[in-house]
Amino acid sequence: MRRILQILIGGTLLGAVAFFVTHGGSDDAVAAAPTTTSPAATATTEPRGRLVIHGVGDVNTDTDYIPALAEHGHAHAWSGLGDLFTADDLTVANLECTPSELGTPLRKEFVFRCDLGSLPVMREAGVDVVSLANNHAGDHGKEALLDGIQQVEAAGLHAVGVGANAQQATQPVIVDVNGWRVAVLGFGGVIPALDWLATDDRAGMADGDTIETMVAAVEAAAEISDLVVVTIHWGVERDLEPRAEDRERAEAMIAAGADVIFGHHAHRLQPLEVVDGAPVAWGLGNFVWPNLSQESATTAIARVVVEPDGTKEACLIPAFISSPGRPEIIGDAPC
Repeated sequence: MRRILQILIGGTLLGAVAFFVTHGGSDDAVAAAPTTTSPAATATTEPRGRLVIHGVGDVNTDTDYIPALAEHGHAHAWSGLGDLFTADDLTVANLECTPSELGTPLRKEFVFRCDLGSLPVMREAGVDVVSLANNHAGDHGKEALLDGIQQVEAAGLHAVGVGANAQQATQPVIVDVNGWRVAVLGFGGVIPALDWLATDDRAGMADGDTIETMVAAVEAAAEISDLVVVTIHWGVERDLEPRAEDRERAEAMIAAGADVIFGHHAHRLQPLEVVDGAPVAWGLGNFVWPNLSQESATTAIARVVVEPDGTKEACLIPAFISSPGRPEIIGDAPC
């Protein structure tokens, strides 16, 4: 059983490759009602079991952008995945649209508003945590951004990466599952303007560019958890490999205590590597997205399996956006 808590603290398809590292759930876990705890919460005392974590890239449920979701219903988006996410222990996604009906569209080339009806469907499909730290969750202004957190929570999902100020934006979601306490952090390194970033007195998203800021958040999360999972919007669109500056950021976060990193934004699938013992999916590509080309429709699901002794195995499960808004698994998980 998993408990999700909130703690406030200051392309060509790349072959799926398995990695074994030592760092340190069961597949039939069932989500329980969310619970809150204090910043002084300690690690769970339940014996550790096998933990299965999945991460995916860009999810967009704007029916104007993907009319097929209005035609077929939002369950269509998740119908090609079997029970992969409902049978795991934790699924993390990047929600790249504004999950609110408030606000007005900003003046930018692409503006996306999530269909609120998609949120409970996403939760039913097995998604647990979504990052709003990206260049579209704020497409309708600050009021809508903050309301989006409430809408996500009301649907039974949990949001990371944004808040009323920088402290809240770097607040992790804590998941207690199978004897593990897992902290999930969200960062946004792709910003349309500086005022998209949260500050001490401004709402926005967690800074995913400044290493010192990211390291501080990871260190704080590591102090209150057994594992730290980072989901981060970074890189450059259409790149097939990570940039040197993002490698530097990843290395710094891992040194600070990050155990898993799920990257997104490039709209292209990039490799999964192990960096200093931590699996890093540099770019998970599109997921619930139009199938605009072979390259942009080629995607994958990052899978990380943590054994009770801390042994970690990671791989990419090949997938393809077979029709607009519908990713479909096309290969078996090698881990």
